[in-house]
Amino acid sequence: MPYQLPQLKYAYDALEPYIDAKTMETHHGKHHKAYVDKFNAALEGHPDLQAQKGEHVIASIDKVPESIRSAVRNNGGGAVNHAFFWDVMAPNAGGEPAGRIGEAIRKEFGSFGAFREKFSDAAATQFGSGWAWLVVGKDGRLEVMKTSNQDSPLSLGKKPLLALDVWEHAYYLKYQNRRPEYIEAFYHVIDWGRVEEIFSS
Repeated sequence: MPYQLPQLKYAYDALEPYIDAKTMETHHGKHHKAYVDKFNAALEGHPDLQAQKGEHVIASIDKVPESIRSAVRNNGGGAVNHAFFWDVMAPNAGGEPAGRIGEAIRKEFGSFGAFREKFSDAAATQFGSGWAWLVVGKDGRLEVMKTSNQDSPLSLGKKPLLALDVWEHAYYLKYQNRRPEYIEAFYHVIDWGRVEEIFSS
């Protein structure tokens, strides 16, 4: 199988109290694993796609054969989106971003507070399941956007810098229907150092 469930760089309980261990265990070990397994199943018999990175497959979703495109969009998107989500979080993190990314956020949105308001609104108003994102658009400028289900900005030619999963499975065990509370908690676990690395790469 070409795609594997990625190892987390922190323990399941490391993001407490903001994201609880039980949610992390279920979200990573069950939901994410299911996406990876179904992504692999969708790509069986397509060695050309199996040889590519998942991000490249999703970025070129229009070139994926139509017979498997929906399965790849949903499950490949789920596999890639979740791997990215885990990577931009860390324990003892949060705060205001520094460096180039902090400067770019202030330049584009006016202030970090204004960015937070826009990002939180995208996450809160995503109807049903989906994601909120900070991305670099095709014009090189920062942009806040949201996607439905497991759709990815990669498919639109945009570079993800930050992601927040707003599917109910991401927060329901701890926050039930209080999505805004979960969104606020997320700011305490953003690994801005990692976001800076992605932005600068």
